[in-house]
Amino acid sequence: MAVWVTGGRLGLRGCLSTYRLLCFRFQSSGSQDVEDKDSIQPSLKTPKIPKIYTKTGDKGFSSTFTGERRPKDDQVFEALGTTDELSSAIGFAMELITEKGHTFAEELQKIQCTLQDVGSALATPRSSAREAHLKHTAFEAGPILELEQWIDNYSRQLPPLTAFILPSGGKSSAALHFCRAVCRRAERRVVPLVQTGETDANVAKFLNRLSDYLFTVARYAAMKEGNQEKIYKKNDPSDGA
Repeated sequence: MAVWVTGGRLGLRGCLSTYRLLCFRFQSSGSQDVEDKDSIQPSLKTPKIPKIYTKTGDKGFSSTFTGERRPKDDQVFEALGTTDELSSAIGFAMELITEKGHTFAEELQKIQCTLQDVGSALATPRSSAREAHLKHTAFEAGPILELEQWIDNYSRQLPPLTAFILPSGGKSSAALHFCRAVCRRAERRVVPLVQTGETDANVAKFLNRLSDYLFTVARYAAMKEGNQEKIYKKNDPSDGA
């Protein structure tokens, strides 16, 4: 089990083990005799490696950053899980994009980091948060403005839209269209939290703008790779006659 904190996920078991390790080291260094100050004494105890699993979520509950226990199908965790899924989809797309040498791969990595901040904000529901929690997990408008600048930059280089584009245009482009669809779902999961006042409206705005960015760079990748985008054509029943 893990909790979301500023900058991403931090395992509860990892926190406790690190704390114990630091305490042990401090106590060991302070208990040495005077004549041993200039020598490094090997530790007699080997700190235990923290386990990935803690079993604290086996009954279907998990913890928010505020320490509140909620069911795992709570709206907060639905939004968190979908945001995590989005970051994973972007990570997969980045592997394809990096192979093609697209320069916007660095932007996608920065977006993944921002999604960690989104997760921190979502994991801090305002109904149970103290002022200190909100201060550490506030989501500002800066990333939204940056996305808009990137969108405008790529849009100026693209041919105008004249028809509805289907997810296509090569592996890089198709992967980015998939990311866009996941992003839309993440936005749908976040909107109820904004409407009930549990999270900042900037989180939903960021995801809304991010889906536009992913659509734009999907088209940009297809153009740069010289791949044709597929256009929607209404099915004509007479064609099958």
